[in-house]
Amino acid sequence: MRLVVAHCTVQYTGRLTAHLPLAKRVLMLKSDGSILVHSDGGSYKPLNWMSPPATFAEAEPTDEQADTGATTVWTVTHKKTGDTLTVQVHDVEHDAEFDLGVDPGLVKDGVEAHLQELLADQIETLGEGFELWRREYMTAIGPVDILAHDAEGTTVAVEIKRRGEIDGVEQLTRYLELLNRDPRFSPVTGVFAAQEIKPQARTLAEDRGIRCVVLDYEELRGIESNIPRLF
Repeated sequence: MRLVVAHCTVQYTGRLTAHLPLAKRVLMLKSDGSILVHSDGGSYKPLNWMSPPATFAEAEPTDEQADTGATTVWTVTHKKTGDTLTVQVHDVEHDAEFDLGVDPGLVKDGVEAHLQELLADQIETLGEGFELWRREYMTAIGPVDILAHDAEGTTVAVEIKRRGEIDGVEQLTRYLELLNRDPRFSPVTGVFAAQEIKPQARTLAEDRGIRCVVLDYEELRGIESNIPRLF
């Protein structure tokens, strides 16, 4: 990765035309061919950019460009669309290259597997008298996240999501229809558990007799929750 801090102008030409007048900016050139132009503001979003695949060329300015103060000109061209991003670099305050190596990728905290493990260990979160029977119970159409018994001994199928949407309710509905055909489990009720449940998903679940439970990940981890409470 190459990071340059310089006064520059930026011209994007292609499916649209955009121009950034002369100002001090951060220019980020990545090994995948992309370039991002940042200012000291606007949060994470660049002012302009070129996505890969792209080619990069650096050249001496023309006489006209040199007359405006440009010392070098970058041209980044998209290989598929032919769009170009032209950066006229004036005075450079910083120019450095870094080898970042292979990035392992984002590891999300609070993914469904973590939620499933925590809820299985604290199954009483779903109600007094609940007991865990099995995690990842395999059916002909996929694994049920958790099978449990409530205080009355009724089988409960639990579907866990980070964000509860209609697709998750439909998934749990299919599991319930299948499990209720099996005399070993029937009758089976359902719990749709998520850190956040969309209103449409809650409406559909409750219409089908499925109970919705909002999970507090921090609380399950034993950390004081930042979710406001009345008491």
